[in-house]
Amino acid sequence: MKIHIESFNDHEPIPGEFAFCVPDEKTHVTLSSNRNPKVTWGDAPAGTKSFALICHDPDVPSVGDNVNQEGKTVAYDLPRVDFFHWVVVDIPADRTEIAEGEDSSAVTARGKEPGKKAYGITGINDYTGWFKGDADMEGFYGGYDGPCPPWNDCLIHRYVFTIYALSVESLELEGNFNGHDALSKMEGLILGRASWSGTYTLNSNL
Repeated sequence: MKIHIESFNDHEPIPGEFAFCVPDEKTHVTLSSNRNPKVTWGDAPAGTKSFALICHDPDVPSVGDNVNQEGKTVAYDLPRVDFFHWVVVDIPADRTEIAEGEDSSAVTARGKEPGKKAYGITGINDYTGWFKGDADMEGFYGGYDGPCPPWNDCLIHRYVFTIYALSVESLELEGNFNGHDALSKMEGLILGRASWSGTYTLNSNL
């Protein structure tokens, strides 16, 4: 299989228009345009009945004590965990792309509604948990929401977009399912996969 994102080269920086946040000299960060990039794919294996698309950041701090704290840094060697930014399942087998801005074209306070779209079924991303308890932002964040790593993190984050070719038309997921739910349902059903990665940081020293 193959996957391509025309807006940035594989393993190179993601432009700010596709991020949730961009750097700000006074406040460290400010909200960005949060557009999803155009993703295209092809050369699916024989027998493919649907696709799933997942974007995750494997570099999120496992401990949040120092995250975005003045006078502190998030250590480069701190253990890291996954953070899901985009989960789409049941993409029709004849579909070969999701257009730029088709799933997200702005930051939506309290999140976009997950569920059935023309290009598949969107689950929730991990901003759902990140904003829990925030009076202005708490909600279920469906579809794509882009990078916003800690502005004091000493590690440049990676964002991995992976397309999966599946042997079933539907994973039978609904409601507020997340990336872990989708990956669990895909076990034993994956015929092929391909990935494209970008990098992003809000740390002005990197």
